[in-house]
Amino acid sequence: MTTSDKDRALLSLLAENARMPVAELARKLGLSRTTVQARIERLEAEGVIAGYGIKLSESYLSGLVRAHVLITIAPKALGGVTAALAAINEVTTLHSVSGTFDLIAILAAPSIADLDRLLDRIGGLDGVERTLSSVILSTRISR
Repeated sequence: MTTSDKDRALLSLLAENARMPVAELARKLGLSRTTVQARIERLEAEGVIAGYGIKLSESYLSGLVRAHVLITIAPKALGGVTAALAAINEVTTLHSVSGTFDLIAILAAPSIADLDRLLDRIGGLDGVERTLSSVILSTRISR
């Protein structure tokens, strides 16, 4: 899958607002409407665009307590820990990473008390050896 500079610009605009009309996308990219529509269809067909979703507002997100949780797991426990974390709705994202920790989970809970219970739950999962959490105070850049 190769993408051009215009494709990446189009993807950036769609990431900002996936409901932006094709005519407006075309105007911002300096391309024709039919060219932009064809690019979108090609990016979808090639699997670059896998789907469309919602972007939650900062005012809604500011009402949640969000945290990054770095997780060290036991050898050969990745599958079980991943499945257990996938079953927790408050885990919004899970990354496999290199370095001291094996996973980084992004959590969103309604309160500090809920986050505390969630961290205890994650720390108690079979295969989880250690966690380190950082509460997100604010988001400076979100693309």
